[in-house]
Amino acid sequence: MENDVRFKKYSGGHYIMKTTVFMEPGKVELRDLEKPVIEKADDVVIRVVRACVCGSDLWAYRGLEHKPSNSLNGGHEALGIVDSVGDDITTVKPGDFVIAPFTHGCGKCAACLAGYEGSCLAHKDNFSSGCQGEYVRFQHAEWALVKVPGQPEDYSEEMLNSLLSLSDVMATGYHAARTANVKNGDTTVVVGDGAVGLCGVIAAKMRGAKQIIAMSRHEDRQKLATEFGATEIVAERGEDAVKKVMELTHNQGADSVLECVGTELSTDTALKVARPGATVGRVGLPHVPKMDVSAPFGKNVALAGGPASVTTYDKAVLLKAVLDGDIHPGKVFTKKFKLSEINDAYKAMADRKTIKSIIVMD
Repeated sequence: MENDVRFKKYSGGHYIMKTTVFMEPGKVELRDLEKPVIEKADDVVIRVVRACVCGSDLWAYRGLEHKPSNSLNGGHEALGIVDSVGDDITTVKPGDFVIAPFTHGCGKCAACLAGYEGSCLAHKDNFSSGCQGEYVRFQHAEWALVKVPGQPEDYSEEMLNSLLSLSDVMATGYHAARTANVKNGDTTVVVGDGAVGLCGVIAAKMRGAKQIIAMSRHEDRQKLATEFGATEIVAERGEDAVKKVMELTHNQGADSVLECVGTELSTDTALKVARPGATVGRVGLPHVPKMDVSAPFGKNVALAGGPASVTTYDKAVLLKAVLDGDIHPGKVFTKKFKLSEINDAYKAMADRKTIKSIIVMD
């Protein structure tokens, strides 16, 4: 570490790193902070190789929710190299190449054993933050981290992008499909054309859906949804969108619905396009203050979903699918930025000039 030119040495012997700080709506910038250290026995410090901007990061950036000025970035998706480990860590060691999921399950509680570590009962501080920087302290790492064979230089840029998607968006799209109970032969509707919704199309196809209706108004996203397996595209919104879906499903509605946005309109649409007895898998971070549950009650529509089970899905199915070349979720990263261009990365997503911004460390 003494020869690591990316760090300046403080008089106290500590090193600083570059990391992203939220300043105000429309502005994030890099600041020098002390490099994180091991604080607890189940910590791992990771040198970040790839990070990205999430749609949830944009709520504060667009001024749609409050975030204090000078607060650490909410970045929660990373690929990296293990730098140091706490005393309780046995599953990874310094030098290992890892996917850092945004959830930090224990792997032992009832929730984790059922495959819902996004709601881990043992870890209240269950979600990542601060990944849009050179290093990050990953808490509760013993079970949650996902090892990748080899080193980053062994993989193409396309493959690294797909591996990064396994830290959140691909696993979240899969969670939407799983909680919506997508099964062979289903007609599935995917509400939302962001990275999660597009990955939801991949997941619906993986789980055997026969008809996949993707709701999208943007040509680049429509093309990618079709490439990923969508059989029809619905560009309309609101009641017009509901009418179109009903036409495409012979007025039956969908067997399963993936709600990947979290707004009042997207939730309302998801409920209306579901057939009686269908399940809606919700993974869009809810921004609906109240929800009328009488509509799903009358249709016998089940609501499920929440924070994704990233580690479970990666270890069970997604990592192998990516490494085998069966799926290519990294295509949702349509523009690349250096860490020094972090505000441009946010702005490009906020302005819909990219589907998802990837951050490559200098």
